[in-house]
Amino acid sequence: MLHDKGLLLRHYTQNIDTLERVAKIPDEKLVEAHGTFHTGHCTACKEEYTQNWMKERIFKDDVPICEKCPGVVKPDIVFFGENLPDKFHKMLKKDFTKCDLLIILGSSLAVQPFASLVDRVPDHVPRLLINREKAGHRTGIMAMLGIGGGLDFDGKNNTRDVLWIGDCDEGCQLLADKLGWTEELIALSQKEHEQIDKEAEKERSDSKKAGDSSSKTDCGDGEKN
Repeated sequence: MLHDKGLLLRHYTQNIDTLERVAKIPDEKLVEAHGTFHTGHCTACKEEYTQNWMKERIFKDDVPICEKCPGVVKPDIVFFGENLPDKFHKMLKKDFTKCDLLIILGSSLAVQPFASLVDRVPDHVPRLLINREKAGHRTGIMAMLGIGGGLDFDGKNNTRDVLWIGDCDEGCQLLADKLGWTEELIALSQKEHEQIDKEAEKERSDSKKAGDSSSKTDCGDGEKN
């Protein structure tokens, strides 16, 4: 909805499951900091493969082997010890100086360097955390001295950090309510869920047809079993 209204500068995510893409956030508005299952590449020749190509082989318990060479195809996700995508480092230098509201959703803010993004916005920019628990806040002596990074929900001079504890769905709906977008968000959510259900049903139907087709064998007497 923020994208549709022309208000979304960028969406940064730690998710690798492509849910943001399902939600119709376009590639140019999306930074997948830990990579994504959306695409994969051969570890030898770097040939690119789609998610459906990889899914088909993985669900058959086959090792996804490149069609161009004998290399193994790896999903474009970041494993422990690997560098984050170049897009992450490139975009954060541009985006966070332009940000006029930082919304943080459903994150423990415990994994670096992603967690430090909250400190990238200018000092006057409001920061809203919608989460099931307090996260990313200053603690201990650092908070008492007013130094160090992190969110400052409890500071006596805090004028910009806001915490809403609860489910993200409820928090986002409340935010939409405050902005006068209640009915718009409800309608958009319903429309998108109906589309997802429709696509899932089609995928199940196609899989069933493929299974039925592969189970039929020629008995040699003109009949099919």
